[in-house]
Amino acid sequence: MTIALVLVAGYLLGSIPFAFLLARRLRGVDLRRTGSGNVGATNVMRTAGSRTAAAVVALDVIKGAVVVVLAGRWAPGALAPAAGLAAILGHIYPVWLRFRGGKGVATAFGVFGVLAPLGAVLCFVCFLGTVWVTRYVSLGSVVATMALGPVAYLTDAPTPVVVAALMTAVLVIDRHRGNLARVQAGTESRFGQRV
Repeated sequence: MTIALVLVAGYLLGSIPFAFLLARRLRGVDLRRTGSGNVGATNVMRTAGSRTAAAVVALDVIKGAVVVVLAGRWAPGALAPAAGLAAILGHIYPVWLRFRGGKGVATAFGVFGVLAPLGAVLCFVCFLGTVWVTRYVSLGSVVATMALGPVAYLTDAPTPVVVAALMTAVLVIDRHRGNLARVQAGTESRFGQRV
């Protein structure tokens, strides 16, 4: 029962759609009908401005971190990585928005910033480097997420954390399939480009 409650709580906290809420509240923008249609920070930046996007990123990172911290205090061990994964699933498939959410990158950073801090920092460097070279946020997200599992393993993260990192990579990369197709076709929007 404890495990189920923690996982459900992790999912529900993760599913709070800060991008949707802030864009609508502060800018009057419905992300589902604007820009890429994605309920995530990148679409917020392109349609509602960088300040709103920065707030969204911060809140998404915080909610991922909070879920892991609370799960770790409630029941230490493998439950914290599982709760973190539940939060990422909640972000990607939020019950409040008919299971159409963001892509999970910022929430994943918050989760693994607690579970594997060094690995998260190294992956963030991969993200920044890729975006700096290509100006594709989506490609930076994919590269960083692909690196997450191997980096967690190489930095001696516990096995449940490595497994959660690999599962997170599958989820996030799957959500970026359309972006990768557009990168290949040369039609993907670049960093700083507004709609």
